[in-house]
Amino acid sequence: MEDWAWVLYILMPIAAFFYASVGHGGASSYLMLLALMGFAPEEIRPSALILNMFVSMISFLNYRKSGVFPLRLFVSLAAFSIPAAYLGGTILLDAGIYKQVLGVLLLFPVLRFAGVFPISETEKIERKWWMAPVLGLLIGLLSGMIGIGGGIILSPIILMLGWAGVKETAALSALFIFLNSVAGFLGASVFHIDFPMELWILLPLTVAGGALGAYLGSKKFSSKTLKYLLAFVLFFAAVKLIIG
Repeated sequence: MEDWAWVLYILMPIAAFFYASVGHGGASSYLMLLALMGFAPEEIRPSALILNMFVSMISFLNYRKSGVFPLRLFVSLAAFSIPAAYLGGTILLDAGIYKQVLGVLLLFPVLRFAGVFPISETEKIERKWWMAPVLGLLIGLLSGMIGIGGGIILSPIILMLGWAGVKETAALSALFIFLNSVAGFLGASVFHIDFPMELWILLPLTVAGGALGAYLGSKKFSSKTLKYLLAFVLFFAAVKLIIG
């Protein structure tokens, strides 16, 4: 793995840049890269969640002033997702199943970056009191099990349903990701965690990439060509993880 460390030093900050530019922490891409490089799930999850915490918080701080923060929607989601993410973090999946589930989840950012998910300017489905809690519960549990913050699933759903605008969704997702990442990490801490040495070099590089992406993204930065390229790369990795 050490021979491939330089690849991670380049690709992780790039992934953080693009994910943070749309209000995400980037955990799915960190998981993908670490899994493809041969790291074990017990190393992958906590490492990705730590990186996710830093990048998602930076994204939130950049996006929080770009629109009206949907506080009620956020609370109804986070109140159920946080304990579910902690519970999910205590579950350690078999390595083969873990990679297949991760591969399926990678399809969400692929479709997101490819512009497949529609964005509704008006509320398509009236939000009932139970909808957000159920959504938060399911996403939180899955997030903790896999080691993501859940933004790659939450954002497309909110945008399709028209529950919040693009900037508001970015801010909501970033804070949602941060809190779920913290909860998932605490849950995963029940296992003995050995952080790979590469993480301590990756951390400042990845955070720097995320900070730049969050800043430019919150200032209406857009690069469709590069996002399509990232979608293609993620799709290729998703297929590789699913078929083994």
